[in-house]
Amino acid sequence: MEAEYKSLRIDRRTTIRWVLAASAAVPMAKSRALHALTATEPGASAQGYGTDPALQKTYAPGELWPLTFTPTQRKTAAALCDLIIPADAHSPSASAVGVVDFIDEWVSAPYPALREDRRRILAGFEWLDAESGRRAATSFAALTPAHQSAICEDICSLKKAAQARIEVARFFALYRDLTAGGFYSSAAGRADLQYMGNVPLRRFDGPPQEVLKAVGLA
Repeated sequence: MEAEYKSLRIDRRTTIRWVLAASAAVPMAKSRALHALTATEPGASAQGYGTDPALQKTYAPGELWPLTFTPTQRKTAAALCDLIIPADAHSPSASAVGVVDFIDEWVSAPYPALREDRRRILAGFEWLDAESGRRAATSFAALTPAHQSAICEDICSLKKAAQARIEVARFFALYRDLTAGGFYSSAAGRADLQYMGNVPLRRFDGPPQEVLKAVGLA
C-alpha cells in the first residue's frame, strides 16, 4: 500500500526542503469539471477583518467569516487530505489534526488571492467527483484509497499531466501545498518533522550535512 502513495504523499525529506526554501517560494499560478476550472466562482460575501485580529483571542471556526465547505465537500476534502498525508507509524492523518478546517477557513477568506484559491478548489472537488462517477459510479470520498490514488496519479504532476488535465493538476498542486502547510504547522506535524524551534541552545553548529545535501547546498 505504501508504494501506491509514493508519488502522492509528502515525505519528511521533501518537507524539510520546502521549509528551507520557503523564503524563495513564489505564488502559485490558473468539464462540467474542466470548464468549471476556468469559470468565475463567486467570491465570499464577508468583509475582511481589516487590521490584525486580537492575537490573544482564540477564534472559533467561522467566527471571522462564514465557512464554505458543504458536508459533501468536507468529505472530499478529508479524503484528499488523507491520501496526501495518511496516518502512519509516526503521526496521524492530515484530516485528524484539523487540516480540513484549516483549508475551509483559507478558502472562505474574503480576499482576492484566497477567493481565487476557493474557486480552484471547489472546481477541483467537482472534477474529482465527476471523474469518480465516470470511472466507478460513485463519489471520490466513497472510493477505496487505491482507486483514489489511481485518479490522483493522473493529476499529481504538472509536468506529466495530459494537456486536458493541466488545470486540474494546478488544483492538485495547490491542495497538496495547503495540506502540507496545515499539517506541518500543527503540533503533530511539528513532532513528525522533529522541529526544535523556540528552544534555547548553548551552541549552534548549523544544519546537518544530510539536510544540506537534500536541498543541494552541500
